[in-house]
Amino acid sequence: MDRRTFLAQSLALTSSAAVAQESKPEPVIDIHQHTNYSGRTHEQLLLHQRAMGITHTVLLPAGTPVDTPATHNGKSNGLAAKTGGNASCMEFVQAQPKEFFFGANEVTDQADAAAEIERYLKLGAVIIGEQKFAVECDSAASQKLYELAAAYDVPILLHFQHLTYNLGYDRFHTMLAKHPKTKFIGHAQTFWANIDKDHDWKNLYPKGKITPGGLTDRYLADYPNMFADMSAGSGLNTLLRDEDHTRGFLQRHQDKILYGSDCNDKFGRGPGCQGAGTLEALRRLCPDHTALRKILFENAKRVLRLPV
Repeated sequence: MDRRTFLAQSLALTSSAAVAQESKPEPVIDIHQHTNYSGRTHEQLLLHQRAMGITHTVLLPAGTPVDTPATHNGKSNGLAAKTGGNASCMEFVQAQPKEFFFGANEVTDQADAAAEIERYLKLGAVIIGEQKFAVECDSAASQKLYELAAAYDVPILLHFQHLTYNLGYDRFHTMLAKHPKTKFIGHAQTFWANIDKDHDWKNLYPKGKITPGGLTDRYLADYPNMFADMSAGSGLNTLLRDEDHTRGFLQRHQDKILYGSDCNDKFGRGPGCQGAGTLEALRRLCPDHTALRKILFENAKRVLRLPV
């Protein structure tokens, strides 16, 4: 082979490799999904995540169905969405080990809650949650799980909803200070509405301009162990309600925000899929590609210590 032919072939191979690299989709971690979500099948969940372009997904289980005040006397069993429990999530992951991870959960104030969660942590769970129960966020039972999360170096994900789940968000700073080794991930209506300093607590899906300096903004800024789950309609509403504020929020908290979908859609695309809508909004509003990669992949890999 003469030198001209060799150089031509080398350039062609380099070009092909570059094109292949560019065409390969960048990895995306979804930290918030559920099995059996509103009756969705395992097959539909798998296709939903792939249609969105998700490369790795964390499945968050419900607690054991019980008829107690913590589950609103059974009305909130299955995380109020018929979602599967610990065994369901672990079995799904065993069938799809390269794409999925599972969490561990139990109703907060059940006597064996810590033992049940620890059993699944020992089996490979990467997170505790979704904690979505009618308990005070600073209760003794909650703190026992915060300590367990620190002991296993896994985050705990909390659904904050005024007067409904993880009550007392205005006091939560005391938990952030008391448990500095626990990684807390906040989620849901009251968490996201409180990026607005002027938030009306009764309004779970506020619209319009945001006054900077709300509780959530301050928690993320002031406490190294506070993180944010961008999922659900509450997260998407926050991204879209004041896009000028959103750009600054994503810029200053780019090391604290993790992408999640929490979407029960069956198809993974189009206007009906809230998870895909959140991805689109983040890609459009993130200040730069570096911040976007942190939110869609790097932060989750680091905070959950995922082997991806």
